[in-house]
Amino acid sequence: MARDGRTSRRQRGSKKARSPMNTTSTTGPTSPPNIYARITGRIISALEQGVRPWVQPWSLKHSAAPVSRPVRHNGTPYTGINVLALWCTSVERGYIAPIWMTFRQAIELGAHVRKGESGTLVVYANSFKVAEDNKGDDGEEAEREVHYLKGYTVFNVEQIDGLPPQYATQATPPPPNASARIAQAERLAASSQATIRHGGGRAFYAPQADIVQMPPFEAFRDAESYYATLLHELTHWTAHGSRLARELSKRFGDAAYAAEELIAELGAAFLCADLGVTLEPRDDHASYVAVWLKVLRNDQRAIFTAASQAQRAVQFLHEFASAY
Repeated sequence: MARDGRTSRRQRGSKKARSPMNTTSTTGPTSPPNIYARITGRIISALEQGVRPWVQPWSLKHSAAPVSRPVRHNGTPYTGINVLALWCTSVERGYIAPIWMTFRQAIELGAHVRKGESGTLVVYANSFKVAEDNKGDDGEEAEREVHYLKGYTVFNVEQIDGLPPQYATQATPPPPNASARIAQAERLAASSQATIRHGGGRAFYAPQADIVQMPPFEAFRDAESYYATLLHELTHWTAHGSRLARELSKRFGDAAYAAEELIAELGAAFLCADLGVTLEPRDDHASYVAVWLKVLRNDQRAIFTAASQAQRAVQFLHEFASAY
């Protein structure tokens, strides 16, 4: 099944079935190594400049609207690594509008991308099945699933002229009521049924005891600061063996702890955007930046893995809230 809402393609009869990677898009195909290198390079560049792109959108001084996930022209939110890629561009160029579309989609709406505008690379992940020569133990034809990644270019609506009026209206929605935002965050936290204790001066998740420890509510500057921190710790909570069983030591070695912190930071950023809660950067995580840079420089797929794991954690928590 596609991760972009499309159905998988099935190919039979030969191991040499033509890969979807050879198909074309409106801007031409982008090979996977180049996709990983380009997006990872942007994250590294931001971190080297002291900017955590998953935190910086909340600091846009000219933005009157609450930070949200980037969305497609039809209102469908982007997920995972695409959120980071589009937030990076918004930070670099000062875009307020969260809506993005391809060159062709703009034309279909009777609009056009302004001459000289450059787009942003996003990715589309999918899989297809290829028949193997040998048969399975049950005598049935054996199949192998092949995963692939394809890149394409999108433009922010602020780069496009002639769009229908509703796209300009959607760019700056009225901010949700503060009490409603807090109520949503509280509902998500309560629906998880995580054991949350209060006391002391540190926020952390203790995996052996399986508890989330938070300072007293009064110790935070405001309710949003409290819930932004709690959402970070709840992302850690999803890693437990009885939940998503997130085990990173084989993938990241000595940097596994820093990788888990990166996942929790991304998870909190995604959740805050979903719930309309202002994300508070945590000073105690500044020490991880050097480790993150080392990991990303050595492994161009690391940020993709972290974003994917963060997205899984976010979806896990949202599913609790939906059933609550």
